[in-house]
Amino acid sequence: MIRVLLADDQSLVRAGFRALLDAQPGIEVAGEAADGEEALASVRQLRPDLVLMDIRMPVLDGLAATRGITEDPELAEVKVVMLTTFELDEYVFEAIRSGASGFLVKDTEPEELVRAARAVVDGDALLSPGVTRRLIAEFAARSKEPAEAAALAELTEREREVMTLVGIGLSNEEIAGRLVVSPLTAKTHVSRAMVKLGVRDRAQLVVLAYESGLVRPGWLG
Repeated sequence: MIRVLLADDQSLVRAGFRALLDAQPGIEVAGEAADGEEALASVRQLRPDLVLMDIRMPVLDGLAATRGITEDPELAEVKVVMLTTFELDEYVFEAIRSGASGFLVKDTEPEELVRAARAVVDGDALLSPGVTRRLIAEFAARSKEPAEAAALAELTEREREVMTLVGIGLSNEEIAGRLVVSPLTAKTHVSRAMVKLGVRDRAQLVVLAYESGLVRPGWLG
């Protein structure tokens, strides 16, 4: 059973998500929160598998609440997906850097929301088609010239290759097809790269691929 916490200051939004998710087999809404402070307290109490976290909330915003979750070792298993009204929200990139596993725009189709919940809990990053990649590329283009992270030296040539493909937004299945290996082999390479680099999930791997210069803006397929 996937247990979800809904954090949004709009009660109608929470009600809509609750009705949708509670109707799905294997998913239940464990609780709701109307601001970031309440969300953080609820996460500590309920230990949900996934938090759907609005970015803009009173008392404590979604970014601060997300950092509170991802920086707490006791909450390492809790995944956070940010909810935003705008596809290119200026705060989304910072949210991913803060440890969020991805983001969804609030008008996402219901089936995409359900698929996203299952995917994130299974360990995949939620990179909405094209949107997150464009967002990361935009912010990376504004930043200073990246210096290759020393940690990348720990990766094998194949792991670096796989990390590059993750960085341009390919799924494990797409990476497997590109490298002519099985999806399981591709997933194993991704997992090993994450362990060596000490990143929380696939979204963090994408960010590091850009920040280290392994992937550059304009490489998006």
